Amino acid sequence: MPISGHGLNLKMDKEEIYEHLAQVYLGKKSQDKPQSKKHFRFPQQARIILMFLAGCVVFYSLTAFLSRRHDFKASIIFALNNSPIRVKYDLNDPFPQVKDFSITIPPTADIAKYKSLNFSIRGLEEGYPDVVRIVLTNTKNETAFQYIDQVNLKWKHATIPLEDFTGITDLSTLSEVSFVLEGWNVKKKKGIILIDDICFSK
Repeated sequence: MPISGHGLNLKMDKEEIYEHLAQVYLGKKSQDKPQSKKHFRFPQQARIILMFLAGCVVFYSLTAFLSRRHDFKASIIFALNNSPIRVKYDLNDPFPQVKDFSITIPPTADIAKYKSLNFSIRGLEEGYPDVVRIVLTNTKNETAFQYIDQVNLKWKHATIPLEDFTGITDLSTLSEVSFVLEGWNVKKKKGIILIDDICFSK
């Protein structure tokens, strides 16, 4: 029947038109949809290299720290004073010809584990001795001494190896350190000396 056939063709044409519009609309939507951002990923080899470099940094940092700690332990000191000690002396007649100043070593200190006696010394304008005798004494009444010279107006930093005090057989029982001025040895018989940084060190 021509009318129905015409109507069928018209219907099919509408469906085709709707389908075409749908394809056009959906195609545009898919084009307008923003593309998802691509996440940058390090290659596997790059990650391994970065992890290796980080491990090296940690290793060398730890090694440097332990090395500094070892150096610190190697230079540990046992200090005997906290501030400069002022010693005034007068070896002129009628005063005694010997003036000494002693510092007591605590009985709990084992000086045998240290290597040297260290101190700083200088004279003042009032007078300086030039020569000073350094004496070590232990609880067994053993004594040993060493001389230092050039004690003048400038600070003198002295380091005396404990092995040089040959008269002491037991350093673990050291009881005192003495600084002795002798009238027949000093350059000026009256004056003042300053002593500082007295310590035993490794």
